[in-house]
Amino acid sequence: MALGTATGAYDLRFGAGRISLDLLATSHPEERFDSVEVLRAWIVGAGLAPPGTPLAHADAAWLVGFRELRGRIGQLVRGGLAPEPWPSYDIALARVNDIARAAPPAPRAVRGEDGTLVRQLDHPPECAALLGALARDVLELLTDPVARAGLRECEGDNCPIVYVDSSRGRRRRWCSSEVCGNRERVARHRRRAALARA
Repeated sequence: MALGTATGAYDLRFGAGRISLDLLATSHPEERFDSVEVLRAWIVGAGLAPPGTPLAHADAAWLVGFRELRGRIGQLVRGGLAPEPWPSYDIALARVNDIARAAPPAPRAVRGEDGTLVRQLDHPPECAALLGALARDVLELLTDPVARAGLRECEGDNCPIVYVDSSRGRRRRWCSSEVCGNRERVARHRRRAALARA
């Protein structure tokens, strides 16, 4: 899915283990939310709205809201990983708590074309409802000791992506084995080859 400037290995990705952490990933290595179309694709890709949900009413104000929440989530998650919470931590926490008050979009089950039940939203979601769902997700993450203990920052060069390590033995090192992990393996191979030539 190459939309806007999201191209190559950094297309919209959803592998951080929580949608709030997937939201954080939309700012690396460059801004992904460069258009409302990309934001709409991310909303569906993240599972906040099922495919086919009308999102034509989303506008530039939604971009502002999602970017602002992303910044606050980043302050909470990265501040929580720091030895001491950042000075802005309490301000970010208060704002995310406020955003979380909005009720998330109401789902309903309807029969699909093949007769199986599929999820739809009761009505097209408002921005505040979607932001509320994201805020609730990060609050659940930060208040769950097991999930919080699994928070890791990618060990890839210059990769600030944070993910939940739910691997056996909690040995996951990268946000993505295909992107950062592969990049590390290639660099290691080049170092070995250079040493062999020397």
